[in-house]
This record gives sequence, structure tokens and C-alpha cells, in this order.
Amino acid sequence: MTAISFEFFPPKTDEQREQLHAAAQRLKSRSPEYVSVTFGAGGSTLSYTGETVKQLRERHALSVAPHLSCMGGTRAEIAQLLDGYRQHGCRRIVALRGDLPSGMATPGDFRYAAELVRFIREHSGDYFHIEVAAYPETHPQAEDALIDLKHFKAKVEAGANGAITQYFFNPDAYFRFVDDVRKLGVDVPIVPGIMPISNFTQLKRFSDGCGAEIPRWIAKRMQAHGDDTESVRDLGAEVVAQLCRRLLEGGAPGLHFYTLNRAKATEAVLSRLDL
Repeated sequence: MTAISFEFFPPKTDEQREQLHAAAQRLKSRSPEYVSVTFGAGGSTLSYTGETVKQLRERHALSVAPHLSCMGGTRAEIAQLLDGYRQHGCRRIVALRGDLPSGMATPGDFRYAAELVRFIREHSGDYFHIEVAAYPETHPQAEDALIDLKHFKAKVEAGANGAITQYFFNPDAYFRFVDDVRKLGVDVPIVPGIMPISNFTQLKRFSDGCGAEIPRWIAKRMQAHGDDTESVRDLGAEVVAQLCRRLLEGGAPGLHFYTLNRAKATEAVLSRLDL
């Protein structure tokens, strides 16, 4: 059985909370291995992440993996968060470098995700299964691809159990990345991150910011449908489902969907897959 997981972000308004719970209610029927909850850009949702974790566990009986970012946090603050998540019954953490919080001049006690992973191990031993980020198309801030691969290896050597990739639309980028890190002696599971397509304009904006390349043929086909929302969604679902099939046939250990707190686009992809 293919392992699937979903990412949610912490809601800030009542409307967003209802949207999250509606999405979780629909997607939990897919029996996800776990769901993750983001830390928020620059740690801005710090106060919301823990509450969202609690809600998803208690209201939906889901296994939840909180994201933990080292930017702007002290060792004491990170330790307090870890203890809190342990009390909530969380057994999995997604450890990330994150972005420097706006208005903060210093990054906190940790500069890199590898340092955060090492601290989690020092503080909590083997209690948490730690996931880290991987970038098949290279981290947008990396000096070059080789340095990026070495940073990834450092996170695994610090104690990471597995990785979730940034989303991508070129399966060859994923397979090449896996081959490259295997040559460096890294053998942890690397799960591809999947971004369902429902709004192409929004997707382009996201992709420009995170360095994910949208192949020209996808962009041109999307543009051909213009403002026809249903046609864009149908094409997007088939394109992403085709990507998922190729990844699974090539040996990907699972699929991690970036839901944006909505179920429809993710369900449209999953309904096209024989899982």
C-alpha cells in the first residue's frame, strides 16, 4: 500500500478554521500515514501551530507531524515546543531551517536545519521520527547543487530519519537527486512533495518564490484554457496524477501532498491513481 500524507497550514480566522476541518474530514478517508502542520513563514504562526496540531489529533484522530523551524528560536524555546508536542502524543517532527522572522536581526540559536536536527536528538533522543526538506531542483539560496547535496547529507548525519521534497513537476529531477544522495551514502526514504494544481496563477507565484520549475509545456497548456477554471483543474489533476504514477513506478516510497487546506484538488489527483 502506498504511504500518503498531507500538509496543512495553521488557520488564523474562523473561516479558515472551518475550511481546514472540512478538508481534513474529507482527506482522512484516504487513511494518511500522517498529516503535517507548517510552522508559518518566519515563524509567524508559532502560536497557531500547536493548537492546530491538537485539533487535528483530537477532532480528526490523525497522526500529526508539526513543522519546527530553527529561525528566531532559542534552544529553550525549541525544547519547550518539543516537550509540548511530546505531551500531545506527536511522534514525528518536520525539522526545517525556515525563514528569518520579519523584524528580527538575528536568526536565533540555530543557523541550519542540521543543527536543529542534532538538538532534537540531544533533547529527545530517538522519541521523534524526524523528517527534513529535500530540494530536487536545488534550494533557491544554495551556492550550487553540490553544496546543496552536502547540506542535505549533513541533516541526515545529524539524525534525520527521512525527507520530504519541495514540490516539482519534472520527475527526472527527483530521480537524479535520489541517485546523487545515494552516491553520497544517504539511504533514508525520500518522499516526493506533490502540489495539486487548481489555480495556475497562484501556482506560478508560489513557484517563482521557491524555485520550483514549471515545465513550459504545462504552462502553455494551462494558458490555453484561460479562465476556464474547470478545464484548468481537470488538466492539472491529470498532469499531477501522471507525475505521481511515474514517481511510484520509479520507486518513490510514498507521496506527500501540499493541500493548501483544501481537499478538492488533492482528491482529484488521488481519484486518478490506483492506490
